[in-house]
Amino acid sequence: MTQLTIIGSTGSIGRNTLKVVEHLSSRFTVFALSAHSSMELLAEQTGAFHPKVVAVADETRMQEYRNHCSQRGVPLPEIVIGEDGLRAVASAAEVNTVVSAAVGAAGLVPTYAAVSAGKTVALANKEAMVLAGELLSLVASRTGARIIPVDSEHSALDQCLRSGQRGEVQRLILTASGGPFRETPADRLPFVTPEDALNHPTWKMGRRITIDSATMMNKGLEVIEARWLFDIPAERVDIMVHPQSIVHSMVEFTDGSTIAQLGTADMRQPIQYALTWPERLESCVPRLDWKDVGRLDFMAPDIDKFPCIDLAYRAIRTGGTAPAVVNAADEIAVAAFLDGQIAFTGIARLIESALDARDSHSAADSVEAILAADMWARTFARKWVKDSAL
Repeated sequence: MTQLTIIGSTGSIGRNTLKVVEHLSSRFTVFALSAHSSMELLAEQTGAFHPKVVAVADETRMQEYRNHCSQRGVPLPEIVIGEDGLRAVASAAEVNTVVSAAVGAAGLVPTYAAVSAGKTVALANKEAMVLAGELLSLVASRTGARIIPVDSEHSALDQCLRSGQRGEVQRLILTASGGPFRETPADRLPFVTPEDALNHPTWKMGRRITIDSATMMNKGLEVIEARWLFDIPAERVDIMVHPQSIVHSMVEFTDGSTIAQLGTADMRQPIQYALTWPERLESCVPRLDWKDVGRLDFMAPDIDKFPCIDLAYRAIRTGGTAPAVVNAADEIAVAAFLDGQIAFTGIARLIESALDARDSHSAADSVEAILAADMWARTFARKWVKDSAL
């Protein structure tokens, strides 16, 4: 039995991971679960999957979790708290695989702990690779940890890369739905509402990633992630808008062949691929019905309309902690937009201002340096929002 720790078990990826565990119950058992705020759901998951350990944010959440378990008659597992607790469940000797699905920069600490401990990491927290891709790659090479992407696009690239040698790769092509504003005129974007931006045409996701899809910052962050996951320069990672979201990504090889991975828009498929790699097992995901596919469209993204893409490329060219600054500024900007403090187009302006304001970017060679840059960017972004609020 493969023993799992699931960081962020109450989020979308965490819930889907547990569906895969249910489907493959003869292969997987849950050693630990963690959640930040959804204590009622965490108690429900505890009753269903019987983890030995549960990690929560603080003493207040712990008491809330205890109460929910008591109400449900669920026996209490061992409870650990805060960052130390996350490190413990991510590096525990009993654990084979860590599913890193926490939202935002909070996922870096447990991901780093898991990689340092030589675990297999099913990585759904793209921010960990954006902030610390160089560091995580270096540590993984030392410890023998394997990082397998869960994002549908990077999972697709991983699958396509199995068709050839790394030296034969010409470029990686990340596909993008284009989000809810693909066809919206640029002059309308300053006036779109959070409700408009949260209405994604394809995926049901968390609030931040849905807004990142609307600005296409998610694709920019995915370029940074791909650079480190697959050890390929960012200038050889391209983006193509593909509204049908059937082709999840492609790899072009030096002989001109392009290999694509296609499938339904269901996160259980890339989650199961990461958990069972290198095997492929029968899944519970609906098959792609080719009779219903119809046409497949591809077009280049509008960089002028979606400037966040270029800001991400700029960050990876700058190097060091610049990607950490971009990610943190984006996280604050998205929250400010959702709270009605800035306009939709203010998200890109804030990120650009943060990049401009940081005169030098130190090497991203330690978690401390990365988190210091993250903190600086958050402080800068909050002040920018306050000074620029609608």
